[in-house]
Amino acid sequence: MSDDRLIQIQELIDSATSSLKTANAMLRDITGISDPDRERIMTRAERMTGSSSAVSGKVVEGVFDGQNMMDGDGQTYPVPANYASKSKLAEGDGMKLTITDEGKFIYKQIAPIERRTTVGLLIQEDGQYKVLAEGKAYRVLLASVTFYRAEVGDQVTIILPKDGEAKWGAIEAVIPKQMAEAAAKEKIGSMRRSKKSDDGELSPSVEEE
Repeated sequence: MSDDRLIQIQELIDSATSSLKTANAMLRDITGISDPDRERIMTRAERMTGSSSAVSGKVVEGVFDGQNMMDGDGQTYPVPANYASKSKLAEGDGMKLTITDEGKFIYKQIAPIERRTTVGLLIQEDGQYKVLAEGKAYRVLLASVTFYRAEVGDQVTIILPKDGEAKWGAIEAVIPKQMAEAAAKEKIGSMRRSKKSDDGELSPSVEEE
């Protein structure tokens, strides 16, 4: 592909992106409605380089929003779900996309966000897999559920940003049912022992005088 052709394509993309950004701003002014999740990802992406030309193609830097990569202009780029699942990409991770002259998309994680993990219950709601944790339902990729062979009702560990809000979680592991059942039985047993103690009954660790 010639350099002139690449420049023409880039100009068309830049023009379309600018028009889309302007239209979104006008719509927000008219309706007063904004997408806080999108604004949060865009703000983080704007702190990165943005986009630049590379010798072997185009290089774009942005932030993973849990499903796609978004650059500072709000343009989204599809991230392969299998890659996101195996790499355990978390919402807010900084990424670099190289688009080769042949049109191949090559992604790379370049600025992982600070992470934390939590345990939740895998559910399916409105055809979408989610994990109930900390009183909230976090969306997870179907590819992650398939990759880890998770099933509805399983307890799973998910990766979340250490600070701030998140809409998506990245599955890190599935807790074996045997371990989950054992933990549940131990919790029930502990609650029963606590209740007996509160009711005035002697706990097993207290001796009568």
